[in-house]
Amino acid sequence: MGGAFLAAAVLARLGSRIGLPTIPLFILAGILLGPHTPGVALVDDPHELEMLSLLGLVLLLFYLGLEFHMDDLKEGGQKMAVAGAAYLALNVGAGLVFGFLVGWGTSEALVLAGVLGISSSAIVTKVLMDTGRLGNPETKPILGIIVVEDIFLALYLAALQPVISGADSMASAALDAGKAFGFLLLLAVVARWGTAVIGKLIATRDNELLVISFLGAAVFVAGVSEWFGVADAIGAFMVGLMLGSTSSGKKIMELVHPLRDAFGAIFFFAFGLSIDPGDLPSVVWPVLIAVALTLLMNVVAGLVAARIYGFGPRPAANIATALLARGEFALILATMAAGAGLDERLAPFIAGYVLILAVLGPLAAGRSAWLARVLPGGGNPDPDAPAGGGRPEPAAAGR
Repeated sequence: MGGAFLAAAVLARLGSRIGLPTIPLFILAGILLGPHTPGVALVDDPHELEMLSLLGLVLLLFYLGLEFHMDDLKEGGQKMAVAGAAYLALNVGAGLVFGFLVGWGTSEALVLAGVLGISSSAIVTKVLMDTGRLGNPETKPILGIIVVEDIFLALYLAALQPVISGADSMASAALDAGKAFGFLLLLAVVARWGTAVIGKLIATRDNELLVISFLGAAVFVAGVSEWFGVADAIGAFMVGLMLGSTSSGKKIMELVHPLRDAFGAIFFFAFGLSIDPGDLPSVVWPVLIAVALTLLMNVVAGLVAARIYGFGPRPAANIATALLARGEFALILATMAAGAGLDERLAPFIAGYVLILAVLGPLAAGRSAWLARVLPGGGNPDPDAPAGGGRPEPAAAGR
């Protein structure tokens, strides 16, 4: 574990000197020092870091919830739903068409629809932090799309599991989907009307007690969410959403920063451990086609979301590039596909596709101004865009 932290830190320091984002470097550290690459292997089994990795994902999404206030949902809930639905229709639809054209089978096509259609919440969150765009106007639709994706994800997983495993019980699939939706509804009700009570329960002047309280709440609700068939990440997000609206919200944001950064690095490092570079050559062409298709669909989705919100080309480019990366959800689908005995090409395809977009996404987000120039109206000054592309995040200044 110590070696993982140090390796990620060394590569990130080297990369920062030439302007590279930290996410792909953390992933690269995991690939180079994992069991699938010749040389020194710090970790023989990626599952050894699984709990720490999950904690990193939980903290990343918990922090995102702290940034995303209930007022944002009240004021722009309808626009967020429309933007999220449009993003899913474009990307999941394109993934389904791609899946059938590849010709690996119907169950495989349904898996590929999810792989190509859902962004990585963890990478999107980290990109917004690293680029200093958490305060930008276009961040609200980005976060709204992530929320819609995570709700869709819970229902999609519940429906997909019996299909790819060959189960013929629609009643079982409906029961799983109902459980997931019911728990999501419960979290939404608590977030909407229970904030005052939660604020009183969490409030304390003792930083130690506050850290233990919010960390316990985030991890516990994430675990219960997973038991109900809802992604653990959205459970943590909802806890952050609740606590961010309390009087302790600002203090919690300060205290969670070092935890988020440390365990977030382990999440991306463990992500790299799971990738076997030797499997990639056999699926290189499908991977490249899928990456090109995702790039196109994200640009279209960015333009659609910008139009819904009345933004110009720079925010549209920021939306398109911020949501580009694919990650943890795709890996979950790869595991499900392997367990169901689906086409053996799925696993290396998903690994290669996710690796390219996990690296390309943060790089593209940092250079979204290039895309903005070629979008409709990109040659004109964009009143919606901050001059530097985003405001620096005060708490991350020392990074």
